[in-house]
Amino acid sequence: MATQQPSAFSLLIVEDDKAALEVMVRMVSLKYPECSIIKAGNGVQGIELFKEHTPDIILTDVNMPVMDGIELLRAVRAIKADASCIVLTAYSDKIVFGKFKDLGVSAYLLKPLDFQQLFAALEKCRAALKPEAAES
Repeated sequence: MATQQPSAFSLLIVEDDKAALEVMVRMVSLKYPECSIIKAGNGVQGIELFKEHTPDIILTDVNMPVMDGIELLRAVRAIKADASCIVLTAYSDKIVFGKFKDLGVSAYLLKPLDFQQLFAALEKCRAALKPEAAES
């Protein structure tokens, strides 16, 4: 069986904690060297970068200054309804989870971040991007 070249994909990470953002960028880069990563420090910057780059997957924190993750995803959905989104939060609040469920989030991850869960969520999103790749 021939080894397939991993397909490139783009990821927008929106996180106001600079240290956490850099750790996520580093870990994703190591796991997925073919991934193009776009970084944003808040929801407003995230929307601007989303419009500019239209990434395949969005990973966003919930609680951020300027604009939170819920507002960010509502704005993203208005631009691209089928965007793949992963939410990251320190809170396991069922009300917050319900809001994200209504927005069609692919995964809801709790902090501190378990990178194996993040990688599993990214794989799920990537499979949804290219359904034919998931069948092989």
